[in-house]
Amino acid sequence: MTSTTEQADVLRSLHKDDAVAAQQHGSERNSMDAGYEVGSRISQARKLRGATLREIAAAAGVSPSFLSQLERGLTNASVASLRKIASALGVPVADLLESNPRHTHGVLRASQRPSTPLSSGSEKFVIAQPPVQHVEIYVGRFESGGATGQDPYVHGKSQEFLIVLSGKILLELGDHKYVMDAHDSIEYLSSVPHRVENIGSSIAEVMWVTSPPTTSSTPVPSSGKSNSTQSETAHPHELANAQ
Repeated sequence: MTSTTEQADVLRSLHKDDAVAAQQHGSERNSMDAGYEVGSRISQARKLRGATLREIAAAAGVSPSFLSQLERGLTNASVASLRKIASALGVPVADLLESNPRHTHGVLRASQRPSTPLSSGSEKFVIAQPPVQHVEIYVGRFESGGATGQDPYVHGKSQEFLIVLSGKILLELGDHKYVMDAHDSIEYLSSVPHRVENIGSSIAEVMWVTSPPTTSSTPVPSSGKSNSTQSETAHPHELANAQ
């Protein structure tokens, strides 16, 4: 017959095995839950940017099927893969791992804005931070007499808003010209040749809002003065026959 001591040892052994099994099951479940949460955040970030599985997968160097399984919580990703996917999405890796990710890049200080020179006495600042999917925003700063360039230019075929923040500028838009003061705005298509010049005696600042974003601009050399050279005052909803 089995002694009482032996029976107790067997029971302790069984309880120990059950505890280990429960701990392993819990770890597996937590891992699956964590994987599902990471996949869900990846899916949300991708859809927010209007990107397809194939686009993000190609940018991250992974297969679309792997990314699809990852988003559905059916597989896990290595740290290296997560870094590549985060880079393709334009977000920090921490945003994919944290339960309360940030929903902003934070404050963009005026002194930290990326900039590019336009022409003598003019500068363009990038406001919309990457990844940019639906809209791009720039601020232009012009010394007196400064302009976007000698010739008008076009870029894509998007809806564009020009808002004068300060000063007085002249907008050349197709065959029309518009004198605009602070807080005036105008809407037009970016495929219409346009040019901005500061015709005031002080610094002028403007803001461009373009949707969807365009890639590059193309100068349109002036072939001569247009017959329509009258100056007009721009109003917020005046399209200047651009559309």
